[in-house]
Parts: sequence; C-alpha cells; structure tokens
Amino acid sequence: MGRLWHTTNIYMNSPIHEYAEKLASLLPDPLKVIYLTNSGSEANDLAMLMARVYTGNFDVITFRGGYHGASPYAMGLTSMAAYKYPIAPGIGCHTTMCPDVFRGPWGGSGCRDSPVQTIRECNCSPDCCQAKDMYVQQLKEVLDTSVSQQIAGFFAEPIQGIGGVVQYPKGFLKEAYRLVRERGGVCIADEVQTGFGRTGSDLWGFKAHDVVPDIVTMAKGIANGFPMGAIVTTQEVANALTRGSHFNTFGGNPVACSIASSVLDTIEEDGLQQNSAQVGTYLLTELAKLRDKFDIIGDVRGKGLLIGVEMVKDKVSREPLPGVEMNEIVEDCKDMGLLIGKGGVYGQTFRIKPPMCITKDDADFALAVFGLAIQRQMERRL
Repeated sequence: MGRLWHTTNIYMNSPIHEYAEKLASLLPDPLKVIYLTNSGSEANDLAMLMARVYTGNFDVITFRGGYHGASPYAMGLTSMAAYKYPIAPGIGCHTTMCPDVFRGPWGGSGCRDSPVQTIRECNCSPDCCQAKDMYVQQLKEVLDTSVSQQIAGFFAEPIQGIGGVVQYPKGFLKEAYRLVRERGGVCIADEVQTGFGRTGSDLWGFKAHDVVPDIVTMAKGIANGFPMGAIVTTQEVANALTRGSHFNTFGGNPVACSIASSVLDTIEEDGLQQNSAQVGTYLLTELAKLRDKFDIIGDVRGKGLLIGVEMVKDKVSREPLPGVEMNEIVEDCKDMGLLIGKGGVYGQTFRIKPPMCITKDDADFALAVFGLAIQRQMERRL
C-alpha cells in the first residue's frame, strides 16, 4: 500500500498483471482471459452479459435451488424464494430440476463423487446411472418447452452451495454441457464456493465432472475475505465485449490483486487443498456415523471441506426438519463454541464450510459438539 493502493484497471500495473498471469496458469486452455470484479454477484452479472453478447441469444438456464447472487440481474439466476423480492429480476432466466439424488425423485447408492453416498438403494450397474439419465431428460424437456431454439447459456455450481451442498449424479454435468452447446449456449461454472481447492481433489470443482466450461466465475475465497471476484473465459468469448466499452472502477485494484496473489501462494505453500481432502474426508465419514445413529440426520454429502448434513423428520418420509428444530440445534452448537450455517431450499441442511486450514483436532471438537446437539434435540422430541 505504500507503493500503490488504488488505480482503476484502465491503467495496467504490476499487481494486476502478476495476479492475472498466476491465476491463468491454474486454469486449463483455453480459459486464459480474466476480468476482475468486487464480488461473486458482480462476476455472475458479467458472465451472463458475456454469454448473451457472445451468442446473440437471450435465454439462460439454471438449477432450481441454485444461488448465483442477489443483485437485480443475478437474482434471476438464483432460484430460492428466500433470496427473491417481488420485482421482475433477470428476465430470460429459466430453471431445470436440480439433480438431487437424496431429495429428488431419482437417486441411488452410488451416484455421487463423494466418500459418502445416500441411504437410498438402486439397481444400477457400475457403468450406468438411471438417476443421471432421468435428470438429463428433465433438462431436455426444459430445452424443448421453456426456451427458444437457441440459448445464451447454462449456469451451474459444480456442487450446489447455498442450495444445500447438493451433488449431482456422476456424468450429469458433462451431458448437460453437451446439450447446452448443441443449442448454441455457453457453459458457465460458478466456482464461488467450490473453487481454490476447497473440494480437495482439484483446485476447481468443475474438473471432477470431466468438463471444461466456457466461463468460470469465482469470489469468496479468492482473496480470503477481501472484496474481490473474477471471471475467466476464452479469448473468443471475451472478444464479444469489445463491441462496447467495459471497465470496473475497483475491480482488480492493486490491494485486492496483491492479497489474492498471496492467497494463491498460501494455498500451495501450506498444502490447503490437500488438507481439505484429508480433514474433509475424515469429517464426512464421521458425520456419516452420526447419520446412521440418529433418525433426524437424513443425508451427509460433499467433498473436501464443503459438506452438507440434511436434516429430516425421519428417514422414511425424508420430510425436512422444521425450522424451529433446526434453530434449536444451531443455538446449542453456538453455545458450545461451534458456528454452523444453514442452507437448502427449506433451510433443512447444515452447511459445513470451515477455513481450509482446520486440523483434525478442530474436526473432532466440531463432531463432538454437533453430536451432542443432535442428541439433545432427540431428547426434546421425546
């Protein structure tokens, strides 16, 4: 800050240039053109603009239960009533059924790329997934009935975050990308919650789906809490924005870029992606034991340190646990020193997304507190 603390990205400077090169080196070809913003909502706004200008089409498809921001434009991409207002946001945004293999109509015991599978059973062979095929059919119906013959794009988080850490059947996203591109659309991966190694197996969530998006959006962990977001895309898509003038007063400012550059260094030097895989897998497997013990824990899912614990009235009905009971568990955890978030369309899922530097001892403390809070809730129900 003693050298240069602010200039717009109209003027090139060392921090923005160095960070852009560093970030681009971590993404596969042809994703090498970077736009810097101040938030994830702003990044998704710009991604939607890019998709529409580049393709010349208008319709955009997202998943029900997805969250892509709360700005008036991005609100159209978001498909959760809790984040909607009685206005007409995001015209031209359409939704398809979220391929949720626990709560959705189709799902089985081997659908997910996770150390923990659902308690649902299926008869699928190892190289076949009926749930995937049925959810793909839902997307085909949306393409055939709800949008024009040519579309602008498709937004999807590699793992749905605020929607409840929902994981799709293996192979679904790859097939969805193919269908979208057949209709002229571009594919946008929203990595705001999954990116920068949080899922453990890869730096980017999309890699586990064996796909390469046309646009990637990111924020949150990008600068460890400092306001920043980014869009990474191809030169071909980026060229569409040259039809007009685009710049961002604060996006990519020198302070933000310096912080984000240090974050990338820290992720590598401290082995945070590997830590996410190790501690996250331990948390998942131990939480699965609690699921098997308590009837109100319906599902445990996720990868790395992006974990969801879906709460139900009982495992047979899979009806969401009422909000009053969810809040009682949250308060019990808080009183014992554990902060835990909620998500899901019905607020029925605990979202566990701790700092990527947590240790096994931290995980053991969280497991002990959470287990005790669940035990107390079971006793209240008697």
